[in-house]
Amino acid sequence: MRDILPALSSWYAAGEPFGLATVVATSRSAPRDPGAAMAVGPDDEVVGSVSGGCVEGAVFELAQEVVASGEARLETFGYSDEDAFAVGLTCGGEITLLVRPVTAARDPSFGAVAESVAAHRPVTVATVTDGPAPRGATLAVWPDRVSGTLGTEGLDVAVTADARGELALGATGLRHYGPHGERREDSVTVFLHSFAPPPRMLVFGAIDYAAAVARIGDFLGYRVTVCDARPVFATPKRFPAGVEVVVDWPHRYLRSTGTDERTVICVLTHDPKFDVPLLEEALRRPAAYIGAMGSRRTHNDRTKRLTEAGLTERELSRLRSPVGLDLGARTPEEVAVSVAAEIVALRWGGTGAPLTATAGAIHPQGA
Repeated sequence: MRDILPALSSWYAAGEPFGLATVVATSRSAPRDPGAAMAVGPDDEVVGSVSGGCVEGAVFELAQEVVASGEARLETFGYSDEDAFAVGLTCGGEITLLVRPVTAARDPSFGAVAESVAAHRPVTVATVTDGPAPRGATLAVWPDRVSGTLGTEGLDVAVTADARGELALGATGLRHYGPHGERREDSVTVFLHSFAPPPRMLVFGAIDYAAAVARIGDFLGYRVTVCDARPVFATPKRFPAGVEVVVDWPHRYLRSTGTDERTVICVLTHDPKFDVPLLEEALRRPAAYIGAMGSRRTHNDRTKRLTEAGLTERELSRLRSPVGLDLGARTPEEVAVSVAAEIVALRWGGTGAPLTATAGAIHPQGA
């Protein structure tokens, strides 16, 4: 979608309607991921791809039809055993596409969304794909505002909360609701398309706890890197597939690595010669969470060393140490849950208290 936005923005600004096909779901060996897009604009100009060539001819016709009718359509394409040359995916996969007409009248937020994407500002576009809600209706969700509607206020509120959660992780996918946003129902299907890279989780110290933290970080949608100066421990086979493993001194690696307000830093090295220079670097740069493992005695010694290194009280106040929430965790996997719980609570302003001991809405409106 990012690749074709310049053309789409040009058509939109000129008042030219166009048909936009977006991959909203896949199965097996589908060639493109959810979010891949193809559009058909004025003079039958085509930009983008949804399958690498397998079904583009059929999608071209669908895009023309939805522009003529003004009605969005949901179509699934897969391999045909009866006729391998029929419209389908010869790779054996299956893709589901939402094909919708885009005009300024139908989608007044499109221009603002395109500007945000071009400027690398995060935004999620929620689009109804199926159910008792207007198919093709869109709701644009930024961290600080929304635009558009999916048909009902309750649905807009529920989707806005989920869209901001997906945006924080740079995640894209389908969600299911009731007609008024009921979370225990699944009659309305909404595609959440996030335009933001996934946040990074930097784990320092290639110990058993690091493997568990890396695993749960990957599960939560972070792009995880594990770093340790000891090559005997920092080996890819000890960590989940997809986790980057780096052999380097932690403070040196962090110094050469970009972080932002969504980055999570977990210091599990448990050794002052690694911890202190690393935290001295970490506490002076942008990050959503900086946690360090160790006993209270280790924490006190670490704090003293960091103070002697010149860190201020304000900088030290950012450190979550000892790391994690008090869950009574013992195993590496339980400790990883404790760390993940603290990260989530800090992101959304949660207390970490049992819900039975709290009052009011579980998911505050607009959160």
